[in-house]
Amino acid sequence: MDYLTLKALHIIFVVTWFAGLFYIVRLFIYQTEALEKPEEERKILMPQLSLMAKRLWLGITWPSAIVTLIVGSFLLISQPSWLKLPFMHIKLSFVLLLYIYHFVCHRMYTKLQTGQKTWTSNGLRMWNELATLCLVAIVFLIVLQNTLDW
Repeated sequence: MDYLTLKALHIIFVVTWFAGLFYIVRLFIYQTEALEKPEEERKILMPQLSLMAKRLWLGITWPSAIVTLIVGSFLLISQPSWLKLPFMHIKLSFVLLLYIYHFVCHRMYTKLQTGQKTWTSNGLRMWNELATLCLVAIVFLIVLQNTLDW
């Protein structure tokens, strides 16, 4: 596979991964708030929200994270000189932080799927901003890599 095809696939799966990360935490907020509803409402909301979370997390977000990692690795293998550039070390640090974020979200997912409330809805709203910060940092590092004085 040529470099530009790999790059296009990487961008596509990064976008779908972030979409999944952003929306899954929103579903966590809904699930957390549904757990506080009266029993009748909870019996209706929780199965539907759990199904939506399962389809998003296992059908989109996890596959996107895996393909992003695989394609990103192939890009690094095809361009090993990138690993000598300071911006790439910083970018990969943010990527590592993002995978840690993903694994923490997975732990939240498994607990919420069994009806265990882990965070408050306000705490989850704040948590969601961490992925946004990673996205902003990574995009700016990639776009501005040649304009920064390393």
